Amino acid sequence: MTGKHVMTPTRAAAVQQYQSLDTHSNIENASPHRLIQLMMERALTKIGLARGHMLREEVQLKGSNISDAINIIEGLQASLNHKADAKMSENFDALYGYMMRRLLEANLHDDAGILDEVAGLLAELKEAWDAIADQAHVAEAEVLPV
Repeated sequence: MTGKHVMTPTRAAAVQQYQSLDTHSNIENASPHRLIQLMMERALTKIGLARGHMLREEVQLKGSNISDAINIIEGLQASLNHKADAKMSENFDALYGYMMRRLLEANLHDDAGILDEVAGLLAELKEAWDAIADQAHVAEAEVLPV
């Protein structure tokens, strides 16, 4: 035996169930801000998985992961609050639309570079979104009595 764990169907199902429960728990207990973070994380994961499948020429899995990423980004787009700041939400709306179109192009042309481009854009957005949460926690800590 080489020491590597072989993922048996039973073990694989257990791992998948655990991850599903963990994700479900994270979603149930998440603030709206955290939900957006989770969506961005999941989209980045799906893009990364699609890239790997693309490089291994696993067409069906590549397409499925790109489709999942598009659906998640569509959810991010749908969550925009156009009343809070119309101009900013229009810009995000256009950016999300661009990302979805580029993911379709990446799928159609098997272009990992496009996947990298979209992942980079989304990672930048996530970094900014994460910073908002960090600033909110700092502000909360300054207000709360010791």
